[in-house]
Amino acid sequence: MPRELLAGIDAGTTSVKVALLTPEGEQIALGRAPTTWERTTYGEETDAAALTRTARVALADALAQSPDCRIIGIGIASMAEAGVLVDEAGRVLAPVIAWHDHRDEHELQELIAELGGETYSATTGLPLWTQWSVTKHKWLTRHVPAVAAATKRFSVAEWLAYDLGAGHASEPSLASRTGMLDLRTATWWEPALHWAGAEASLFGPLVPAGTGIGAARGQGALAALDGAVVTVAGHDHQVAAIGMGAHRPGDEFDSAGTAEAILRTSAPDIATDAVRALTAAGVTVGHHAAPGRWCLLGATQGGLILGKVMAALGVDRDGLPQLDQAAAAADDVPTAVTLGPGSGDVTIDPDAAPGEIWRAATRGITAQAAALSDRLTAASGPRRDLVVAGGWTHSAAVRDAKAVAFGPYRLSAVSEAGCRGAALLAGVAAGIYADLESAPSPETA
Repeated sequence: MPRELLAGIDAGTTSVKVALLTPEGEQIALGRAPTTWERTTYGEETDAAALTRTARVALADALAQSPDCRIIGIGIASMAEAGVLVDEAGRVLAPVIAWHDHRDEHELQELIAELGGETYSATTGLPLWTQWSVTKHKWLTRHVPAVAAATKRFSVAEWLAYDLGAGHASEPSLASRTGMLDLRTATWWEPALHWAGAEASLFGPLVPAGTGIGAARGQGALAALDGAVVTVAGHDHQVAAIGMGAHRPGDEFDSAGTAEAILRTSAPDIATDAVRALTAAGVTVGHHAAPGRWCLLGATQGGLILGKVMAALGVDRDGLPQLDQAAAAADDVPTAVTLGPGSGDVTIDPDAAPGEIWRAATRGITAQAAALSDRLTAASGPRRDLVVAGGWTHSAAVRDAKAVAFGPYRLSAVSEAGCRGAALLAGVAAGIYADLESAPSPETA
């Protein structure tokens, strides 16, 4: 009899990953395929067919590692903001613009002038950046006339679900990143829609993550998917927090990568003035992939700074353990490294010893992360549980600095948290778990 498994898909900027989990939470297979982008005269983009091909390759890779299985639930997480527009016949009408593309700078300035920057941020929970879907949609209406025939819009995760056989639905954490959703009412905000040249009918009904939106169709290399319940798990950052077990109100997930992302889960009750202050400081406030909760998400350039310091010291990854040892033996010399006001700015004292420099750098960037965490606390209440993950946690000096700045924390051993969180939400959709609180925690997986 085939082994019943859950599939979690994490469609990210660099790759699509697929993990297969047992209902008990054990990961038994991991497939992946690279996400492809094209650099054009306008900026960076891909096409909708390339996204579905990549996801199917990653799925086939994972399924080949567990040939005697049947998938009973599929959860799909993805990068946000990028979107797919199709017409009544299902034809794709426009390129999929990368979330990090800046071709819409002019549109952002128009949005600020016409909707009011403070009003926009207070309503949507988003800073005044080009990242959001609203300005990219406006750009498309001006440069790709075919989008006038659009009848459906999908986020990446929603598009992959649709390709597998699910219905057209919008998930709240992804909808929050469009810049067209009212944070408090969880309804589409008409002024933003009208400004962008969009209509609410483009979007599927808002459906919480963990809700089944259809059954997958699978054949050939994907035959094991046939009949599986499909759910859109949501924005990859929040879904990773679920995979880490850091999704209850007050929980914080510190992803210590090149950009150090700090994600706080909160109750959906942050005051409007606090939302204004957070967005002005570059923190997003939106709906969480964990239903009924909000997510506060900010970042520092901590990992980028550490990489610059290591390069200046002539130390590569193989030399990191020795550099950590030197930092542990060094005195505290905060002036050995000065962090500037710009993103990733750092000045190193040429007279300081390598151990002093590395100690100062790790403590300095961790102090920045702690200050961001304190800002989230001021808006949403005390931090409850802190889970830390990411490449820089391999550094003993970074781990020590976090203990000094934050106090006790959990160091996660989950390797693919986004996939795991998506698979757990698939388990909820398939009825394996009553809710996320009933799903296996990473400590017992």
